[in-house]
Amino acid sequence: MNLHTTPHNSRAPRTTRRLAALAATAAMVVAGVQAGSAVATPGDDARTTAAKPTTATALGVNASAQRATAIRAAQADASSTAKALKLGGQEKLIARDVIKDAKGAVHTRYERTYDGLPVLGGDLITHTTAAGKLRSVDKATDAKIAVASTTPKLKAAASARKVIYAGGENPVLAWETVKKGVQKDGTPSRVHTITDATTGKKLHSYEAIETGTGNSQYSGEVEITTTKSDAGFELTDGERGGHKTYDLNQGSSGTGELVTDDDDTWGDGTGADRQTAAVDAHYGAAKTWDFYKTALGRDGIAGDGKAAYSRVHYGENYVNAFWDDSCFCMTYGDGEGNKSALTSIDVAAHEMTHGLTSATANLDYAGESGGLNEATSDILGASVEFFAGNTSDAGDYLIGEKIDINGDGTPLRYMDKPSKDGNSADFWDENLGNLDVHHSSGVANHFFYLLAEGSGKKTIDGVEYDSPTSDGSTLTGIGREKAYQVWYKALSVYMTSTTDYAGARVATEKAATDLFGADSEELKAVSATWTGVNVK
Repeated sequence: MNLHTTPHNSRAPRTTRRLAALAATAAMVVAGVQAGSAVATPGDDARTTAAKPTTATALGVNASAQRATAIRAAQADASSTAKALKLGGQEKLIARDVIKDAKGAVHTRYERTYDGLPVLGGDLITHTTAAGKLRSVDKATDAKIAVASTTPKLKAAASARKVIYAGGENPVLAWETVKKGVQKDGTPSRVHTITDATTGKKLHSYEAIETGTGNSQYSGEVEITTTKSDAGFELTDGERGGHKTYDLNQGSSGTGELVTDDDDTWGDGTGADRQTAAVDAHYGAAKTWDFYKTALGRDGIAGDGKAAYSRVHYGENYVNAFWDDSCFCMTYGDGEGNKSALTSIDVAAHEMTHGLTSATANLDYAGESGGLNEATSDILGASVEFFAGNTSDAGDYLIGEKIDINGDGTPLRYMDKPSKDGNSADFWDENLGNLDVHHSSGVANHFFYLLAEGSGKKTIDGVEYDSPTSDGSTLTGIGREKAYQVWYKALSVYMTSTTDYAGARVATEKAATDLFGADSEELKAVSATWTGVNVK
C-alpha cells in the first residue's frame, strides 16, 4: 500500500504514514522514544508512546545548549585543570564533551596537545563531584607526555600531519598520513598510518571507515517526518536536528540529490521503488535519534542537537553500509542486484552508533578497542530493535538475521554464542586483538547478552538461545534496559580511545556503581559476567 497523508502546515515538518503490505518485502517499524521521561514527540501516536520503557535518569540529560555552555566553561578553566592534574608545562587540554549526571557529578572529556601538536592516545576524562571536587581521572595512557624534540629527523609527505603518538609504551614524535582508496567490496577506504618521525618505523594504522550490515526491506506501518517545500515535499526531518536523506543514484561520492516527492506519498515497500530505501533509512535514523534521547538522555549523535545525514543507493550491487566521520553521515548500498537496500533499523542504529562512539570514547578502530567499537554498535543496534516493539521484525540478539548473507537463513552474528558464526570469539584470550574487529567484538556482544538475559537455554520472543560461560558459572541477567544503561554510561564517561577489554570491565563496573550503587546486585552481575567471558 502507499502512504496516506495527514493535515499539516505549509513548510512545517510533517509525519506521513506508509502502509506497506504485510509480507516478507515490507518495511520495518521502530517505536519512537524520547529522553528523560515518557513524553511523546510530535508525530508519535498512541501505539508508539505506549511502547516506551522507563529510563534511568541517573545517566543525566544534557540539552545541547547546556552542553555547549559547559564545554566553553571547561575550556576556559582548562589551564587550571591541567595544573591540578600535574601535566607538563608544554601540555594543554582541549575540552571535547561534558556530561553532568543526575547526582550532579560532572564528567569532562579532554584531548591533549604537546607543544601545540595533537597527542594521539592522550585523551583523558576528569570526574568531579557536585561540589566541584576532583574525584578521579581516566587516561588513555599513564605515560608522561614528553619527547626530546618536536623537530622530526625524517621528512614526510606534504599531506602528513605532525603528531605525538602516545599509543605505545613511550610517547614519540610521529607523522600521521591518510591514504584514501576503495576496499575490496566497494567501501571507501581512509587508512590512517602513524610513523615514527625519527626512525621511520610504522607504529600504528587503522581504517577510519567503519562498516556494518543489516536487514533490507521490512513489514508493517512506519512514520516519517518530512518538510514541505515550494516544489512539493523533501526528506528533511525538522524535528530531529534537520536530518536529511539523499539519493546517490548508484554513485560513490558527493552528497547526491535530496529525496523529494510531489504528493508526500513515499515508496511502496519493495526494492523496485527507489523511494523505499530512502524511507527506511530516514525512518531508521529518526527512531535511533529518539532512542538516544529517551534511553540515553543524549541530544543527537554528538550531543549537540545536530543531525547526521543519510545517503542511499550507493554504488552498484554494494552489499554493505558504513559510517564516515568526515561527512558525519550514514551510507547504504542496495545489495545484490541493487534490489535489497541495507537500510533496516538495526543497520541505521549500528551506523549511527559508530558516530556516537566517535563523539564519546572515540575507541580506536583496531585491536581490542576496535572490537569494543564494533560491539558498541551491535549492542545499541540490538537495543534499538528491541525498543521498537515491532511484531513483524521483533527485537532479538541476532545481528543481520534478515539478510540471509550466508544463503541458509542464518544471521551474520550471534550475541548469545558469537562463535556460532564460525569466526567470532565467545571468550577473551591474549590473541583476541589480532582478530578482525567484527569478530573480536564477539566477547563484548556475549557480555551484553549475558548481562541482560543470563546464561543457559531460554526462549525470548520466539527465538531460542543457549549462552555458555567460560567458567561454567550460572548467570542471572539484570534486563536489557539496565544493561544498555551500564554500557552507555561506561562508553560516554569512562572509556577512552585506547580502552581494551580489561579497561572495559573497569569502566562498566564504575558505571554500574554510579547508576545502582557500590553494594548493588547490578554491580555484582557486571563483575560476574565479565568473569564469565574470561575478562578478569
